[in-house]
Amino acid sequence: MSSVPHPASRSADLIRPSLAGLIRLNHPASGIGLYRIAVKAVASGGYLSRFKARGMEFDESRLYAPGDDVRNLDWRVTARTGRVHTKLFREERERPVMLSVDYRAAMWFATRGAFKSVRVAQLAALLAWSASHHGDRVGGQIFSERSCSEFKPEHGQRGVLRLLRQLADTPASEPASGASQDIPTAAMKRLQQHVRPGTLTFVLSDFRGFDAEAQTALSALARHSSVVLVFVYDPLEAGLPKSGHFRVSDTVRELAFDAGHRSAERWRERFESRRCALERYARGHRMRWLECSTADDPLAFLQRALRTSSKAR
Repeated sequence: MSSVPHPASRSADLIRPSLAGLIRLNHPASGIGLYRIAVKAVASGGYLSRFKARGMEFDESRLYAPGDDVRNLDWRVTARTGRVHTKLFREERERPVMLSVDYRAAMWFATRGAFKSVRVAQLAALLAWSASHHGDRVGGQIFSERSCSEFKPEHGQRGVLRLLRQLADTPASEPASGASQDIPTAAMKRLQQHVRPGTLTFVLSDFRGFDAEAQTALSALARHSSVVLVFVYDPLEAGLPKSGHFRVSDTVRELAFDAGHRSAERWRERFESRRCALERYARGHRMRWLECSTADDPLAFLQRALRTSSKAR
């Protein structure tokens, strides 16, 4: 008896995402605990989160438990009962969720699994469907060497499908030129202008070229919104094979190299240095940091990553 591949693993083409494949992620996305990244408590009829929100509505008071934020202590109930109580708040429903997707030329690459562009598209689709299942509005940004476009968060499946069509229809970028170094900065500044306070924002990228100016724009965004950085990379970027001669090309240029011991070590150290610097930056500005390999299954990755983030809190 043959097994049916999981919808998140099934893809007609690992080189570019298909609209049908992204739509199929609707059902499995219902099992993703999108708000487990920082869930505080759950109340009937809504979810509660440590994410910054556009508005908070008082829900109820309960006995204080270790780990509760002391800033939310309910002093009136505490004084009346003689036992320490804390306030619980319910976020406004239909909170906007914004997904910024990097489609630059470097994302159309992989040595294992699927192209980085396919992985960010699948991750964005799963997050978008999950947000829709929570009753939130979904919007997006797609940026590349060719263009940068944004669309406002919309209710229901309409917002999700608009994002998915853009992801499926956007062509691959041309190989990067020197001017492309300004693309992340321009995209993050545009994102900052389009995102309203309280929006839950995901940036899915390999974060190449995110210099100090781009990071400044992201930091400004994080001051009034919850920002999650999803770092997508190929295993070859993280570490070369121990030995062997290799030839790589971006369709314009070609490079041959020998993956000897010293070369492999320097390669790994450069990757780790960049990854660690980005992670320190994210955590230093109160952003969530997630790492996904092109060899990872996107659904399993999000389920694992969000569950781990919840326990870490």
